[in-house]
Amino acid sequence: MDLLQLKEVSIGYRRDRPLFAPISLTIRQGDLLGILGPNGAGKSTLVKTLLGLVPPLAGTVGLPLQRRPRLGYVAQGARPDFAYPLSVLQVTLMGRAAHLGLLKRPASADRALALAQLDAVGLAALAAAPFRSLSGGQQQRVLVARALTAEPELLVLDEPTSEMDPAAEHALLSLVSSLVASRNLAVMFVTHQISAAAGFASQVVLLDKAQRTVECGPTEALLTSARMSALYGRPVEIRRENGRALVWLSAGEPNVQGGAR
Repeated sequence: MDLLQLKEVSIGYRRDRPLFAPISLTIRQGDLLGILGPNGAGKSTLVKTLLGLVPPLAGTVGLPLQRRPRLGYVAQGARPDFAYPLSVLQVTLMGRAAHLGLLKRPASADRALALAQLDAVGLAALAAAPFRSLSGGQQQRVLVARALTAEPELLVLDEPTSEMDPAAEHALLSLVSSLVASRNLAVMFVTHQISAAAGFASQVVLLDKAQRTVECGPTEALLTSARMSALYGRPVEIRRENGRALVWLSAGEPNVQGGAR
């Protein structure tokens, strides 16, 4: 089922200076869409346009459901730095805010839903632990659980692995990939990490700010060594072996081993 349809959409903040040529793109249930480009390429601006936070300069964002899909959103740098020790469960329950409003307290059904999402990300046993006591990778999993308590049809992750080592990145994106399969979600994740898109995305959007172009299509068709080398302005080699993607950012040892798809 289609969730969002971009038709000849121009994005940016000035009508006379769009960031790219017009974009046409459809987001469907079951998609795992990677939005890839160097730092400063306009990835977050594209996401904000899709979320309705920034109006398109031209074109239309179609709503096949006759409404915006229910969203779960983990913003870039969204990891809270609480001055007091909220528990993991309390942080997860924040995802119910849109359903509860400003004054209504979470009911037992909300707590049960939040615990179910913590179980889905493998952290139910830490529900009572202080959020700030968790590792960075665990905190990011909690934020994914918080987004899932909104019962989204589209889960949006903005640079979800930017501060993670390769093992933690692989673990989080493997989790996200399993959620797509088990819940028939659409997931859109923004990244500048070639390995993340190559290893996990089924579709990619490549943003080339220098050329002012956008390309959309299957990951294996677009994420080639030649295309990535041109996009990032440095030698990149991508190999696929036994269903896994290996990415070299320069001559020598592989930089990151992506996941299987």
